[in-house]
Amino acid sequence: MAENNQTARNVRTAGAVDVKMLELLVCPLTYGSLSYDSDTSELISKRANLAYPVRDGIPIMLVSEARQLPENN
Repeated sequence: MAENNQTARNVRTAGAVDVKMLELLVCPLTYGSLSYDSDTSELISKRANLAYPVRDGIPIMLVSEARQLPENN
């Protein structure tokens, strides 16, 4: 839960995604938690090794739109 609170704070400062919405979002593939990467404007699923894009403040939660992360992340 602490990770989600930290993620919410990071998103709030970036102004990219609605904080309440982020708390509800999970990876559609693994149903695991997501973290926000403000540098790339993506929601990261470490369990699935995917990065979901955030466009105009809207998370695109489609596996087909996600970027595969390098194995070392």
